[in-house]
Amino acid sequence: MLVSSIRSASRLNLSRYLQFIRLQTVPSLAHSTPYFSDSGSEELNSSSGNDVTVTNHGGNENCLGLSSRDVVQILQNMQSEPVYALSFFNQLSERGFRHDTGSYLAMIRLLCHCRMDRKLECLFKDVVNLKGEDLCFEVSELLNAIGEELKAAGGRSSLLRAFDALVKSYASLEMFDEAIETLFATRRHGVGPCVLSCNFLMNRLVGRGKVDTAVAIYRQLKNIEVEPNVYTFGIVVKAYCKMGSLEEAAEVFLEMEEAGVVPNCFTYKAYLEALCSHGRSDLAYEFLRAWDAKGVPVDAYAYTIVIQGFVDEKNPKVAEMVLLEMEEHAIVPSKVSYQALIRGYCDSGDIVRALAIHDEMEIKGFRTNCWILSLILQCLCLKGMYSEVIKRFVNFKKLGIFLDEVIHNVVIDALCKMGKLDEAKRLFDEMKHKKLIPDIVHYTTLINGHCLNGYIFDAVRLFEEMNKSGLRADIVTYNVLAGGLSRDGLLDEVSLLLKAMKEQGLTPSSVMHNMIIEGLCLGGRVKEAETYFMNLGEKNIENYSSMVNGYCKSGNAIEGFKLFCGLLNKGILISRNSCAKLINGLCSEGENKKAIGVLQVMLSTNDGPNKTMYINIIAALCRAGDMEKARWVFDQMVGRGLTPDAVIYTIIMNGYCRVNSLQEALALLIDMKARGINPDIITYTVLVNGHYKTTLKETQSRKGLEGNKMVKQVASTLLFDMKEMGLKPDVICYTAMIDSHCKSGNLQDAVSLFNQLIEQGLLPDTVTYTALISGYCKQGNMGKASTLVHEMLSKGMQPDDRTMAALDNGIMIAKKVQFQK
Repeated sequence: MLVSSIRSASRLNLSRYLQFIRLQTVPSLAHSTPYFSDSGSEELNSSSGNDVTVTNHGGNENCLGLSSRDVVQILQNMQSEPVYALSFFNQLSERGFRHDTGSYLAMIRLLCHCRMDRKLECLFKDVVNLKGEDLCFEVSELLNAIGEELKAAGGRSSLLRAFDALVKSYASLEMFDEAIETLFATRRHGVGPCVLSCNFLMNRLVGRGKVDTAVAIYRQLKNIEVEPNVYTFGIVVKAYCKMGSLEEAAEVFLEMEEAGVVPNCFTYKAYLEALCSHGRSDLAYEFLRAWDAKGVPVDAYAYTIVIQGFVDEKNPKVAEMVLLEMEEHAIVPSKVSYQALIRGYCDSGDIVRALAIHDEMEIKGFRTNCWILSLILQCLCLKGMYSEVIKRFVNFKKLGIFLDEVIHNVVIDALCKMGKLDEAKRLFDEMKHKKLIPDIVHYTTLINGHCLNGYIFDAVRLFEEMNKSGLRADIVTYNVLAGGLSRDGLLDEVSLLLKAMKEQGLTPSSVMHNMIIEGLCLGGRVKEAETYFMNLGEKNIENYSSMVNGYCKSGNAIEGFKLFCGLLNKGILISRNSCAKLINGLCSEGENKKAIGVLQVMLSTNDGPNKTMYINIIAALCRAGDMEKARWVFDQMVGRGLTPDAVIYTIIMNGYCRVNSLQEALALLIDMKARGINPDIITYTVLVNGHYKTTLKETQSRKGLEGNKMVKQVASTLLFDMKEMGLKPDVICYTAMIDSHCKSGNLQDAVSLFNQLIEQGLLPDTVTYTALISGYCKQGNMGKASTLVHEMLSKGMQPDDRTMAALDNGIMIAKKVQFQK
């Protein structure tokens, strides 16, 4: 009765038929779709008695007595209700019905007709994933059935969507061979591949690194006369770029021109990203500007790609220039652009610019976030600006900004570096209350802080606490604790630590041995360090370098130099970093000749000195007044292709000024400008101070008026030069000029400069006041000097020893004048 009723469904009213099906066979379907429900469902269900038992009869009539033909007929009658048809189709599968090619084709036909591409893709994924007894036909059979029907329709059928859906399904499942075979199988049925399917497959291939295959498909499309669209070309550009074939990528733009296809933002951006990822941000910038010149709309993302490229190439200044140009073109920079620029300046250590960009970002309405703040705080910490880290952290907390575990670790590290261990531990405990779980990194930071501040037993307690909490110490934690124990000379405890480490399955690394050696030396236990070093057995370069570092840290750079020479005789050269430390140590101990010897050894190697090494030795030689050797080192650096920066120039200029070699300093200023390096305010302050000292000596043998004229001329020339460079004198620069005027007896101009300083909104410091007080005291004008002292006190400044010495001198001069009268 049931079977015959179902088979006659096509002659029944559809809604009556569906109600009948719901009552007799699929009560669960009524709960899953509104199509099988009506107002009388409860009464009908209750009167139907027991549920009908579902049995599997095998063959085509394998569920509820339905055959594939019945299902096809039902689906055809549900053309106007594709969602419910699909639900019915799936419910049958769940109840054990085994669909064949006929029922699948009916369902596919319906979904294609209704343009339900996503549902179609899901259906094909299910077919592909079915295996063995779950599927009574091969996927190729279904594909052939679709192809035959498509061929019969002359290729003009919505079933074309089925091929596209199957290609996308295979590609999504990363069954790329099957996807490619399906893509080109359409030609056997009289139609060509759809370009959208091609794009989808090629993009997936590129995303999975199969760029060669993607390019091969592109070339094949041209052979079978499928016209690529703008997105096809964009994907090919991306593929070539991933291969590093930038020239081939550029040729694709010519192919687009020949095909009459205008590149769009997608194509351009793919090429921009490739250039930047291969370190050619300069070319990317040129390409971007050419793109803009063509009148193609350029958005913020394209500029951001180039900005990030320059940042990755450690060139934040050019990246900022791109951002400024972006604003000039009335394109609002995105938050990502600002983030990239902040990261660039933080990585380069320019915290001033990083903070300025951060402020600008917030003014533009972009709220800061945890990631940006962690960059800023880490940069401040690396610069040693620990108090600023704490201050900003407190401010961020007040603003209600979420601060994650990384930021807390940076602040804990800053507190430890400042010796505020109690506050660091409080913040550590505060993390737990905020449900921020401390990890090994946080414990290691705290342990390191206690070690550095000499609280080694507290560090050991923290180590034990970490182990009890279920965290296993890693090699970094062991290194830190071993270094701390070594600095305190606790070699027995170091041995126990090494034993515990081995029991945990960790092998002491070269880094750990080096930390123990350097820790012992830093703690003044050089003999113990030498013993440990000798007992290491087979030693590597890092171990030798560590021993040299240890000698330097303990103030025994001479011993380090002896070891350096002994190793050199054996053909062993310690690391460049250790050579830098040895040079610095020797310079600090006044052993400049030995320092130059180490430098000469470095010059003879392929891995020569770096800029830091040059700066250290030049600075040391300048402090010693040995300007001949300092200039030799400077020339060696320039000769090796290392461009000196403003810092190096300023150091060597200051050295020349200290030995009254003003002409050499001025010659360096000219050389500096010729290289395109702009002097900064410190450079000019050094020159101002040097000029005044030199001029003062020259004027001591001349009449007062003539001497004052020379001083004024020097001041005028330097101030004008600074103005031309767009620099404003700071407090230190003004103080140098005021002090020189006072020493040359030109008090009136000194007072004028002092007033000018205040007018510029600068605050004179103790040194500035002392210079002017000294000038008044030399003239015996104790009234003015006393007024300035009271002014200092009212501003919270305390006179220092130099101030008091100037006042004492003034009192003596005043008494002498009074006595003469």
